[in-house]
Amino acid sequence: MSSIEIKDKSGKKVGTHEVSKVIAEANPSISTVHRAVVAEEANKRQGTQKTKTRSEVRGGGRKPYKQKKTGNARQGSIRSPHYAHGGMALALSPRDYDKKVNKKERRAAILGALNQKLQAGDLSVADAILFAEPKTKMALEVLKAFGLDNTRRVLVILPTYDEQTYKSFRNIPSVTVRTAPASSAGGAEAAKTSAFSARDVMVAHKVLIAKEALAKIEEVWAK
Repeated sequence: MSSIEIKDKSGKKVGTHEVSKVIAEANPSISTVHRAVVAEEANKRQGTQKTKTRSEVRGGGRKPYKQKKTGNARQGSIRSPHYAHGGMALALSPRDYDKKVNKKERRAAILGALNQKLQAGDLSVADAILFAEPKTKMALEVLKAFGLDNTRRVLVILPTYDEQTYKSFRNIPSVTVRTAPASSAGGAEAAKTSAFSARDVMVAHKVLIAKEALAKIEEVWAK
């Protein structure tokens, strides 16, 4: 197992944490991580696009002119696709973009992404990330203490949802706040939170995780 420093909000070292093999030894294939990220992106799509075919456009109930002796090409309806205000050829219709990724594969992708950040030195552990009141200035000070550039994407992972902390980071465009995964016994309270995903880790340049959140990941996903 590898160890990682734990720092307080001022950036001072207050201890170390032995990263369990759940994260330290996670090594999924590139395709596993890719499928998890693509599935998340696809599942965000609403799929509500819709255009009308010639049968759905209003009008065009009779021939625009007689079949013969007009000098024009024969036409059956003014709502054909080549007419202005006609229907669409190959019209779009609502569709479901959802992609399924099983739980073990999704979990392997997340742990592999965390392992990659750990090996690259882009994972920082904080003793606690809590604020008495929502202050963006205090959030910026925490980022600075950990040597994180607020102009690059940073993922902050909390053990549970905390409104003061969320509001403190909310006005920093480059920071995304997520929570550690809840156990199956998490109940309604766990449903309010937004657990981080493989995509959240992969798109972030740096990850700042609370000590309790890291312990929670290792406990919930120990199997």
